[in-house]
Amino acid sequence: MGHHTPLHTIKLVPIYNSKDVRNPSKLSKKSGFQSTLVLKETDRGLFLHGKKDVKLTWEETFQAMAEAKEPWDDFETDSRMG
Repeated sequence: MGHHTPLHTIKLVPIYNSKDVRNPSKLSKKSGFQSTLVLKETDRGLFLHGKKDVKLTWEETFQAMAEAKEPWDDFETDSRMG
């Protein structure tokens, strides 16, 4: 027999102009959810998990920098700077 992963039905609750997920507190505690969660979009759907470490990996850092599209002109150098 294979490993069975329990499925939970949760509700979307309208709050102003968004929809929030209502997650049972027992399940939140079991999952280690605290104040910040990570929502990952995949081709199979959405994956929600607790954020255990606030420090980003190098890959996450580069991804966040690319998505921010911040101007980095201040960091450009010229030949006189060495």
